[in-house]
Order: sequence, then C-alpha cells, then structure tokens
Amino acid sequence: MRLEILDDADELAERAADVLADALRSAMRERGHATVAVSGGRTPGAMLAALARREVAWACVHLLQVDERIAPDGHAERNLTLLRDRLLDRLPGVGPTLHAMPVTAADPEEAAEAYARGLAVLAGDPPVLDLVQLGLGADGHTASLVPGDPVLDVADRDVAVTGAYEGRRRLTLTFPLLWRARQRVWLVAGADKAAALARVRAGDRALPATRLPRDDSRWLVDRAAAGGLDPA
Repeated sequence: MRLEILDDADELAERAADVLADALRSAMRERGHATVAVSGGRTPGAMLAALARREVAWACVHLLQVDERIAPDGHAERNLTLLRDRLLDRLPGVGPTLHAMPVTAADPEEAAEAYARGLAVLAGDPPVLDLVQLGLGADGHTASLVPGDPVLDVADRDVAVTGAYEGRRRLTLTFPLLWRARQRVWLVAGADKAAALARVRAGDRALPATRLPRDDSRWLVDRAAAGGLDPA
C-alpha cells in the first residue's frame, strides 16, 4: 500500500482533482463516457471545488453517490447538498448526468433496490464503475460501511440501507460494487485519521476500510493523516 503524501489539505485537494480529472478523461477515451461515484464528508469538499476548475467533458460523465444520509432535500447533512454547492453549481456549461440516491423515498429498502437497478442499466450487470472516490473515517469506516453494522456482510446487493450512524440511517454502496470498480481513489486528511490509516496499512481487518484492496488503489493523504508513515 503506497501513499502519496501531500503537505496539507489544500495541496491534497488540488492533487486529488488532477487525479480524478485524469481518470475521467481516460474512461471517456476508452468507453465514450465515465461513471464516477463520490463520497461525502469533510475531506472531499475542497477537492470537488478544485475539480470544478478542471477541463472535463462533463456532459459525458455520469455522477453517482457512494453514500447518502436519509434526510430531506437541501438538508445541510446531505452529501448531495455539498456536491451541488462545491461542484455542480460551479460548472460552466453542461454538467454531468447526476444520479442522486433517492433517500427521500418512503421505503429506504425499495430506494436502495431502485438505485441498484439504475446502476445495472448504466454500468452493466453486475455494474462496474470507472472510478470510486473513497474516504476514511477515524473509526476506520469508508462509504457508510461502519464498524459493527450488518451491512458490512452484505454480499448479494450493490446498494444497502445501514443502521443509524451519527443519528441517521444511510444508503451506501456495498463492498461487492466497490471491489469491482476499475479505479479506487482514497482521500484522507487530518491528524484524527492517522491512527486509522496506520491500522489499514498494517492490514487490521477489524476496520471496514481494510476489507477493500489496498495495493491496487491510489491513496492520497495529507501529512497530518500520514503521521509517521512513509510513502513506500
């Protein structure tokens, strides 16, 4: 597991925007369009704003969500609110085709099934996304795959409903879909992530993030999150 260590969160955001833009362009060259799922949380916000400044043929991009809180439209805790504010509302011209998780539906389980069906139409059956951008929580979670949640063991669905975490249930992509992605790019920032990152690098299977392949993913981290780890 190799880390690319950036000096600070600002440098991380700019570097991550370059990496994601390059991956989208590559997918478009190979398949004519690109499918990308992005995460919420604190770390991706600056990256999304930087990505809005990159030259990308956004009309050929299908933009999906890695996870989303079950909350009303426009709620401050919704990842979609961040996504609109930092990326979609800043793009000139035609933007990507947005596939937002339908978390306002009356039945979350039906909503998860509907999102999974949409993924199969968009990216094959089983769906294979071109790019997934992931983060790492201080407790070792990624997406909304958190320690102790039964959704960690879901093997027959690509989208699932979680239990309550920090006060809200969520829809999340599951491990099978995340494993199949052509590329995974991790963004990790802040000293509060250093212990979890060290445990992931050591292969501590108690952390959800360690259940995904580490050596064929790109890990972009700031110096605070890297702690005493070296890049090699």
